[in-house]
Amino acid sequence: LEIEIGQMQVHSLAEAPLPIRQDSELDLKMDWRHVSLRDPASRLIMQIQTTLERGMRDFWEQHNFIEIHSPKLMGTASESGAELFEMPYFNKRKAYLAQSPQFYKQMAMAAGLDRVFEIGPVFRANPSFTPRHDTEFTSVDMEFAWIEDHEDVMRMEEQWLVHALTRVALKHGDDIKKLFGTELKVPSLPFPRISLTEARALLAEGGHVISHKDDLDPEGERRLSRHILEKFGHEFVFVTEYPAEVRAFYHMRPANDQTVTKSFDLLWKGLEITTGAQREHRLDILKEQAAQKGLTEQGLAHYFNFFRHGMPPHGGCGVGLTRLLMLMTDRTNVREVTYLYRGPNRLEP
Repeated sequence: LEIEIGQMQVHSLAEAPLPIRQDSELDLKMDWRHVSLRDPASRLIMQIQTTLERGMRDFWEQHNFIEIHSPKLMGTASESGAELFEMPYFNKRKAYLAQSPQFYKQMAMAAGLDRVFEIGPVFRANPSFTPRHDTEFTSVDMEFAWIEDHEDVMRMEEQWLVHALTRVALKHGDDIKKLFGTELKVPSLPFPRISLTEARALLAEGGHVISHKDDLDPEGERRLSRHILEKFGHEFVFVTEYPAEVRAFYHMRPANDQTVTKSFDLLWKGLEITTGAQREHRLDILKEQAAQKGLTEQGLAHYFNFFRHGMPPHGGCGVGLTRLLMLMTDRTNVREVTYLYRGPNRLEP
């Protein structure tokens, strides 16, 4: 087939040469993001993100969830107060960029909405320069009422992830394999579970002793995931029952052991992608746990008001969207899967 050009019109003349090449440094590619996004692999990541979010919303719609949009300007810290961006607010008071929609998800439980979700930006004043950290990222959150314990939250999340990942695998699986050289495997149900205490003991048996007792270190997460993959053939694992001293004050604690919480992290391919828990819904206990963390009742007055007129047992979780995309495409840095990355040294473009 031969084609003869009948007419040609230049709409916008491109300068040459291009400011980046395929092998340019990642920071230079971020400087010229509008050019680096033209790469077919970068475009595919944006398409995967679209399909992934559609799959998530489809699941939520099937399970009667309601979408909310919580404010990102707050009068008090939304989490512990660490890693918090502070700013002047009309020269009268201080405002803070939301670290999480957590408090407002719980307000929805008190309002009788029962099942809610949100996909939106959150902000962390984290000075880390690791490949998995950023100062602004998209958080995917859900919260729902009338649960028995955190097992209900884990069960809901694993079903939700399988639904969304199935959508992506069906639509983009071949392209992911072609452009990224990796196979997106849809996990089976249920996901394996292991308590933090059991995980630490297992790692110690293999020669990896973690000095601090409150969490797993990055190498521990990778080793645990390799063990789960070898033993169960599964890329995901829930790590449960984190110590109360390192979890948020609103995480519920078992009646028979106040030292731990009804909480969990979800690891995928050795990287944490989720933190979740059953929340404490009893106001008197919630106040006690906040005081133990050194938080004042005055600073949490509006939050405590959510619990004064009836609050059902509830729980939920938050998922980092960029970490999901990074693992799905076998990338090594969240910058590669973020439309426009924000970090300690980057506010442009």
